Amino acid sequence: MTTKPTSPSAGPPQAGLDPLGGSSGVRAARGVVNSEWPLWEVFVRSKAGLDHKHCGSLHAADAKLAIQMGRDVYTRRQEGVSVWVVRSDQIVASDPGDKAMYFDPAEDKVYRHPTFYELPKSLDHM
Repeated sequence: MTTKPTSPSAGPPQAGLDPLGGSSGVRAARGVVNSEWPLWEVFVRSKAGLDHKHCGSLHAADAKLAIQMGRDVYTRRQEGVSVWVVRSDQIVASDPGDKAMYFDPAEDKVYRHPTFYELPKSLDHM
């Protein structure tokens, strides 16, 4: 049985080198994403809006690349004026099971609801 000779350059790529050649942005554009890149949540503020709205998620090596990729993916038609990115593992949220603890205490404060107040006759159109 004979074996083929292998070249010294054959084999897996060395750590830190891009097997496709190019920067991490090029790898992302080609669809090659390292599974160890963190997940980022992307928020975009529209031209007419005052608040940032969640647009989606993406994987990126760092914050700078996440902003660039978020801009490229979620503002293709120049609809945004500002982009925020947040690592998904840095977001802290309340548990929906704790709804009563966070939101029910406000139910007994009827003065917070507009139905508690009577409108003057001059504002009858409201």
